Amino acid sequence: MRAPRWIVVLGVVFVLGVAMQAVRPSLGKPAGSQAEIAAPPEVRAILQRRCYACHSDAPQLAWFDQVEPAYWMVAKDVREARAHLNFSELGTKPVAAQRAELFEAVNMIQLGAMPLPQYLAVHREAGVTPEELAVLKTWLAPFAPVAASAAAPVSVPSFGERKGAASLSLNGVPYFPDYRDWKVISTTDRGDNHTMRIITGNDVAIRAAEQRKISPWPDGSVFAKITMASSDDGQGHVSAGKFVQVEFMVKDAQKYAATQGWGYARYKGDALKPYGADAHFDRECTGCHAPMRDNDFVYSMPIAREVGR
Repeated sequence: MRAPRWIVVLGVVFVLGVAMQAVRPSLGKPAGSQAEIAAPPEVRAILQRRCYACHSDAPQLAWFDQVEPAYWMVAKDVREARAHLNFSELGTKPVAAQRAELFEAVNMIQLGAMPLPQYLAVHREAGVTPEELAVLKTWLAPFAPVAASAAAPVSVPSFGERKGAASLSLNGVPYFPDYRDWKVISTTDRGDNHTMRIITGNDVAIRAAEQRKISPWPDGSVFAKITMASSDDGQGHVSAGKFVQVEFMVKDAQKYAATQGWGYARYKGDALKPYGADAHFDRECTGCHAPMRDNDFVYSMPIAREVGR
């Protein structure tokens, strides 16, 4: 007597399901040095509770994350999360860099980009509460005034002084020596590391902004974000200090398809040293710009002007 077909199919599915459980990508500790962020216990407790599940060398998986094929997707997400930010290794970086990465993480939380919506849909306890967010922001104190005596000496920004060629960025995105001659699109500041920024655009970007053809921005658009230290005299006067770096976003939907159509580069200091340890440094950039998906991944939007007014 032959078994009914549905029993045979069910048996095959069961055997395949059991076999799948044996194929499990490792989520062991990466080869990097281990050192956790230098922060007060209450801050570290929040990070461990809300972020370590994916952004650490000790991932905390729910029982349903352990079952294949869900585990394959979870393992991929954890590896990508570590590549962007790994709290188990963050402490190996200078304190300023640690605070800067946490500042960016807090921004991602405020923008609703972290935890990932699809992750929150099945891990409802993972969300950062308003009280926890307040603790993180209080510790970062991003816009706490700097004592006048500790402020960096004011100097004429040097960002425009060097127009020579810099070494090519590790991912091949070029340096644009004429960025200082471009028109200003926006300005911004960052309180955690006391810097101010000027965002300029090349002719293609400016024309697109004037014609309101920025969704998406056309190929050939280039932005430069010029960062300078801000100096506060303690009397409410803030001025630009030493040049820190210049970053570029270059739009080419085909060439930079792997990074959502934008090429990223960062050149640091007066030496304009290309940033990053390898060509994948731009993962930081794509992760930071991910919340701006609906704005073609651009944070700084030009102010719309009414025609004829």
